[in-house]
Amino acid sequence: MHISPAVTGDRPLPAPAPPPATPSAARAAFKDSAGAGLGFIPLGLAFGALATQSGLDWWWAGLSATIAFGGSFEFLLIGLVTATAPLAAIALSAFMVNVRHVFYSLSFPLHRVSGRLGKTYATFALCDEAYALTTGKAARSWSSPRILWVQLLLHLYWAGSAVAGALLGSLIPDGVTGLDFALTAMFTVLALDAVRDLRGDLPTPALALLSALAARLLFPDQLLLAAFALFTAALLARHLATGRKATRA
Repeated sequence: MHISPAVTGDRPLPAPAPPPATPSAARAAFKDSAGAGLGFIPLGLAFGALATQSGLDWWWAGLSATIAFGGSFEFLLIGLVTATAPLAAIALSAFMVNVRHVFYSLSFPLHRVSGRLGKTYATFALCDEAYALTTGKAARSWSSPRILWVQLLLHLYWAGSAVAGALLGSLIPDGVTGLDFALTAMFTVLALDAVRDLRGDLPTPALALLSALAARLLFPDQLLLAAFALFTAALLARHLATGRKATRA
């Protein structure tokens, strides 16, 4: 039996409009990671050039950037490898430089990453920039593929620029300045975005500053580790204090 469409007078009702198309996770992640990825390029070029100038083969820079993905530690690793440092010293140095990632894991959205393989890669590819991008307010609705794509693209930015720097490092003029400031500038922008997302939560930046000053005065030889530990303790204490106030209220 033929069923005629619903009509209003002599005209059929218009068909409902299709839902708006949403960008793919890869495309959205590319836009999310572009700013941080551009900051990776001069650093990767400098790292690759330094690796070849230290007597290492060009592929060593790409292999290190792919497997280690430690950023600042990889610059240290060049000196350790060329000095034929023992594996124990290299492992201890890697732990001391990257121990901050332990604190990152407290708030990194690993619970929103699907699958054992996805969680494994998200843990491996957790870097400073990935943490800053995925823990902001705008990233609270990101899906698992989008988080993983952000990390993968950052990984590719770093490894690709390291290989390019190793292959083309001899073409970079010695008088080029400012490459060493790229990492500082990128972290400054990421920090400003994080503070802006707090919407007036000034105690958090204040706690970070006080933790850094206290670590500088009390533990100058272990500044980074002590600052992170003090900042984490301060955040936990504030959380417990605000929780008790809310319970009493």
